Amino acid sequence: MCGVFGIYAPDRDVARATYFGLFALQHRGQESAGIAVSEQNRLTALRDLGLVTQVFDEQKLYGLRGQVAIGHTRYSTTGSSQWSNAQPLVQHGRARTVALGHNGNLVNLTTLRDELRDDRVTLRSTSDSEVIAALIANDEAPLEQAVANAMRRLDGAYSTVALSEGRLVAFRDAHGFRPLVLGRIHDDWVVASETCALDLVGAEYVREVERGEAVFVDAGGLRAVQAVEPASGGALCIFEFFYLARPDTRLAGIEVHGARVRMGARLAREAPVEADLVLPIPDSGTPAAIGFSRASGIPFSEGLIKNRYVGRTFIQPDQELRRQGIRLKFNPLAEVAGQRVVVVDDSIVRGNTTRQIVQTLFDAGAAEVHLRISSPPVIAQCFYGIDLADPDEMIASHKTVEEVREHIGATSLAYLSHEGLVEATSRPQSELCRACLTREYPTNVPAEQAKLRFEPARA
Repeated sequence: MCGVFGIYAPDRDVARATYFGLFALQHRGQESAGIAVSEQNRLTALRDLGLVTQVFDEQKLYGLRGQVAIGHTRYSTTGSSQWSNAQPLVQHGRARTVALGHNGNLVNLTTLRDELRDDRVTLRSTSDSEVIAALIANDEAPLEQAVANAMRRLDGAYSTVALSEGRLVAFRDAHGFRPLVLGRIHDDWVVASETCALDLVGAEYVREVERGEAVFVDAGGLRAVQAVEPASGGALCIFEFFYLARPDTRLAGIEVHGARVRMGARLAREAPVEADLVLPIPDSGTPAAIGFSRASGIPFSEGLIKNRYVGRTFIQPDQELRRQGIRLKFNPLAEVAGQRVVVVDDSIVRGNTTRQIVQTLFDAGAAEVHLRISSPPVIAQCFYGIDLADPDEMIASHKTVEEVREHIGATSLAYLSHEGLVEATSRPQSELCRACLTREYPTNVPAEQAKLRFEPARA
């Protein structure tokens, strides 16, 4: 998760454009936000904990002047939610200064940290992103070569933006786990995690940053380099399709909203039910609920009203915050009373959220609550940038479908099949990472990858 954005535009207010780009990517992370600008090779960065609108105001944006800027909104997967881990991180190395924002997660982080420590490089954060910046900042080779050298040492997921030597840099891992796209505003280049950010700043979509590619933008224009060989087939995260990405984004050329509608329609065919209303768990469950309603002929209703000022509960950093978020987040309409309702959601991870929603609907008088999930059971840890925690916390990893149904209290429960999910994405199965659903990882993964393993021990 995390959202990254970058722009090279000497005649524009690059900080403001980056602010709007991050605003479009806020759904990818709510813990911290930051912007770094470069003016005549002089780097200035401002980052803090909080939402984009909390971190930046008019006065702060006015002080960020430059020709090129990058931005980041963070959802933590390695390192705790604290100021030192907010991005863009700035690394002052032996060869150059680098500001960097990263979406993804490295699987060889321990090895790289040890190597940097042996090279007497000081790391001030506990995130994996600083390691990437340190590799580039301390490499005496020219910038393009330093980036390529770093990419060859990285293993795992990284869609990255950086500033160094007055240039905008963007690069993506060989598997393409996380999205990264290029756009243009006339002659100015923009890079972002999702196409919805390009839309908001008025940029025209050009293409994806290719797997294993590094892009450099300066006064001479854009230069693209195939820094590492792309992995066979690719491994775009399927979690992006059914949950993470905004519905108005296009992933690998596929509109996410349309894919989610197809998931719901397929689910209605695979797991039909007699009911009176189809309700989404908003917002990520809404397109699938629309598809389910259309395919089944059961009327669609909002049913659950969402407080739009409460953030995504799944990406809250701890369970207690998630619990509080659910109580604040949803309220049922009176029309569910006496009705047989089909509740459509994108996934069940821990089950606590779903259990509370089912109970809320019964408390509101629903006669039956049939739960339909537009993805297969989530059963395995993600090592590439989704904070799915320990598999022991994933309800489907150790319970049958019937046991999950009993735990959450639903009248019935059904998941979308693996075949149905892949078909809905309109992408070949060989081009998708489905490890969280299958335990089949496209890279070697560590035996243990605790999120806070580099945090200092507390007395």
